[in-house]
Amino acid sequence: MDGSNALNRSMQGLWSTHRKAKLNLNSSPATPSASTPPADDSTAVIPPLGESPEVASTTAALPVSTSTDLRAPATKRKIRRVGGEESSKRAKISSDSNSPSKDHLPPTTRLSDLGGVEACVEKMLELVAMPLCHPEIYLHTGVQPPRGVLLHGPPGCGKTLLANAMAGELGVPFISISAPSIVSGMSGESEKTLRDTFDEAKRVAPCLLFIDEIDAITPKRESAQREMERRIVAQFLTCMDDMSWEKTDNKPVIVIGATNRPDSLDAALRRAGRFDHEISMGVPDEEAREKILRVLCAKLRLEGDFNFTAFARATPGYVGADLSALTGAAGVIAVKRIFKQLTDGTLVLPEASENATDQDVSMTVEISPGTVQPPIDDCSLSNPDSAPFSTLASQFSSSSIAHFLFAHPSALTPTQLAPLNITSSDFTEALTQVQPSSKREGFATVPDVTWSDIGALHGTREELHMAIVQPIKRPELFKEVGIDAACGVLLWGPPGCGKTLLAKAVANESTANFISVKGPELLNKYVGESERAVRQVFSRARASSPCVIFFDELDALVPRRDDNMSESSARVVNTLLTELDGLDARKSVYVIGATNRPDMIDPAMVRPGRLDKLLYVDLPSSEERVEIVRTVSRKVPLGRDGGDDVIAGVEALVRERCEGYSGADLASLVREAGVVALRRILGALDRLDDGNPAPGEYRPRIQVQLDDFVRALEKVGPSVSVPQRKKYEALRSKFAGLPVRAGRDEEDKRVM
Repeated sequence: MDGSNALNRSMQGLWSTHRKAKLNLNSSPATPSASTPPADDSTAVIPPLGESPEVASTTAALPVSTSTDLRAPATKRKIRRVGGEESSKRAKISSDSNSPSKDHLPPTTRLSDLGGVEACVEKMLELVAMPLCHPEIYLHTGVQPPRGVLLHGPPGCGKTLLANAMAGELGVPFISISAPSIVSGMSGESEKTLRDTFDEAKRVAPCLLFIDEIDAITPKRESAQREMERRIVAQFLTCMDDMSWEKTDNKPVIVIGATNRPDSLDAALRRAGRFDHEISMGVPDEEAREKILRVLCAKLRLEGDFNFTAFARATPGYVGADLSALTGAAGVIAVKRIFKQLTDGTLVLPEASENATDQDVSMTVEISPGTVQPPIDDCSLSNPDSAPFSTLASQFSSSSIAHFLFAHPSALTPTQLAPLNITSSDFTEALTQVQPSSKREGFATVPDVTWSDIGALHGTREELHMAIVQPIKRPELFKEVGIDAACGVLLWGPPGCGKTLLAKAVANESTANFISVKGPELLNKYVGESERAVRQVFSRARASSPCVIFFDELDALVPRRDDNMSESSARVVNTLLTELDGLDARKSVYVIGATNRPDMIDPAMVRPGRLDKLLYVDLPSSEERVEIVRTVSRKVPLGRDGGDDVIAGVEALVRERCEGYSGADLASLVREAGVVALRRILGALDRLDDGNPAPGEYRPRIQVQLDDFVRALEKVGPSVSVPQRKKYEALRSKFAGLPVRAGRDEEDKRVM
């Protein structure tokens, strides 16, 4: 034990000797002179350079034991003070203890650089600008000002920009730190960094302390995996409590936190006295997007009249960062377009004027006194082949950028730059290249199905057009009539009649965001996860309105509630009912449900205000079957020379022998006819290859004949039987309250 203690004392002595030598070395002047005394332990009491005689006399009057004992704490402090440079630094820090450093200078961003967040700016002025600009009002009234403001919202909505703009507008010291930079691997270092940061904020008060991604250091302590995370949260709470005016000498320090996961923060952090107020910065609506575009385009050189309202309407779900990326993409497209026009000759830059050239020459010749003029290379003036990019211009094609660089080696004049502008078509093309951040997760791509791909179903198409497409395209007309609430549509009927196809066509026609949800995919075996998935779908849809949510196989998600129903399924149904018509307004979120079992759906789903428009998608009639076959067989080669006889024969065949076929059955019939024709052609090719020494040289043209449809009709039958059809007709008269279509009973009798 004594040996280990002796070893420890020996190591401590070596470390102290090394540290003292290092301190003396650092405190010695950079350039030694004869007047500079040597830095040695024995001369530690010698006053540093530049010290006043009074201080020197005081130092000389110290006891000898105090000045010679190296183990005494006072001697260590004297050793640290050796050297005029160190003492001057300490004096400078002590004299400027209240002045902000260069790292805390306010940013150059201003509130005029923001757009569409007027409500958030007004709230920030109330919570941040008033305490910092007029603290005397709070001192006079005795009201405690807010200590912290929490900004939360989806990524890219402008939380960091708002904090920087507020600090730049106020002109106060701005301490900006990233939350992950506080976390350290050493025990206690993270808490020390937090304490030092808040102490620095107190020193330069009044100031703003901005912590970005604050959820990284303040998670919920009950779910924290390591003890260090709990300690950091506790230290942060303590530091926030120390920001009261009594502990900052009545100098306000406002803490601003930013996060896109407010629910993951510790509950103690969001109470009054810490983060008193929370400002939600959501996805901008159409009016806010128009203001953002105007702010972003104020610094761009635009040509012609820009319809910002149309661009704002064409960018649903775009946040501020997405709109900034849109303007950047439009600029890149404009540069490419201008370069192409210069190459093609459609755009010709005017020649540089002689006055401008003479002015440029005089500016280049004029040299300030004292500078050496570089020699002029006469070879480059006399030999045009040595000009920049001259060799590249001869090697590349006329569309290469080398020709432009060779033709314009110097900077373009303002006259030449005048015709270079960004047009509205550049923004239109940029819309196809920039994808909003909300679409990158949870959103399906807009389907490529159009109304022309759907045969028949004209009545259903008209109802969907008035219920969903027109309210999205012309919302102002519906507001004039007093129709504000979004409509929900339930498509029901026999399987294969085109319900899913109609939903895809509606999403394509309305050019809105589209979320496709297969009914069973939201169900989860863990308690609460299914309900959370339903809430998340509607939250994303509200954030990116206008949006169309399509629930396929809705009966699997919201079955009828009864005594035999499990508790978990009932909670999912209740959550969906609440989201459809609850406290949170749906805004421009349109819901389309599809099912072939309407009797299994909970009756509360189809009341007015939820899925209030029920559209029965019936089996096609004889004329509708012909229209469907025409639509499906547009790309199928029918017969010879256009196949008019074959088309007439196929239409007669479908009209007479395909009663009870759904749209999916007719599409399967056309596909099977093509397979029959292909099998016939493949057999002929095999026979030709057997007798031909060079197989594969001759290939006959594939044509689908009427006999191929007749053979395909023997394999493909109706997927909906007659009893099922009668059941759907009964459900139609009972569930939808609609009369049975005339002529359907006669068709059923003929089939039976």
